[in-house]
Amino acid sequence: MDYAVEFEKYLKEDGKRDSTILSYVGDVQGLLEYLTAKGTTFDGQLARFFITSYKQHLESLDYRVNTINKKINSLVCFNQFLIQEGQMTSMVVDLKKDKTRIAYGLEQEVEVYTENEVERLLFYIQNESKVSVRDKLIIYILLYTGIRVSELVSIKLKDIDLLTLQMMIYGKGGKLREVPLRAEVVEEIKTYLATERKEHRFNNSEYLLLTQRSGKMDRDAVNKLLNKYGKVLGIEMRPHKFRHTFCTRLLKVGVPLSTISKLAGHSSIQTTVE
Repeated sequence: MDYAVEFEKYLKEDGKRDSTILSYVGDVQGLLEYLTAKGTTFDGQLARFFITSYKQHLESLDYRVNTINKKINSLVCFNQFLIQEGQMTSMVVDLKKDKTRIAYGLEQEVEVYTENEVERLLFYIQNESKVSVRDKLIIYILLYTGIRVSELVSIKLKDIDLLTLQMMIYGKGGKLREVPLRAEVVEEIKTYLATERKEHRFNNSEYLLLTQRSGKMDRDAVNKLLNKYGKVLGIEMRPHKFRHTFCTRLLKVGVPLSTISKLAGHSSIQTTVE
């Protein structure tokens, strides 16, 4: 079997972009060529030693950290492919070890909320006299789904399924993805629909989030309300910071990068890392 060729077919069937496929296959070919140079014929079985040895080899060539991480991410996908093909039964890439460096880099390269800041924010928004039901819902959605602000303001009532706890999100390029909803988010949606939104003059709007002047919230309105609460709490609050926090928190508890990438609506795992 030509594993690189079959891997390419697998990626195409999974709907990956041409540029992503080219990158992933190239990274896998790099590993296979390395094994060949070491006198090893790849038979569909990735050994743990192959991964650690190859990573050390890349580091010895002074590759940038992001470049090495990208190659490792490609091997994660390759490992998943081999499992699906019945060549292997388990993952040999140890996320807790191999991804520690990625998690550290992610925290350093992007801004995230600390656990203390998240806790302070969550306690603050419980105060109904200071935070509206709508604003509380917005913060819950941003924190617990990791969606973009453009996606947030475009949520329609029909996109939400409170029974299955799922929400349909139309991302960049019109790509559709399902986002799971935590129980807390569902309860806040129900509360908003039964109170503030029900009594709103634009309650016939197809969109979930409304403003005093419109039946559809815009990005500026979201930024303004976050800025308002951020000043009170002494926290710099921006929509994308919630997104980074969402991805980082999942990474810390061992959720595979491939899963996080899909939840975030990224076309490439490398985008999630960066």
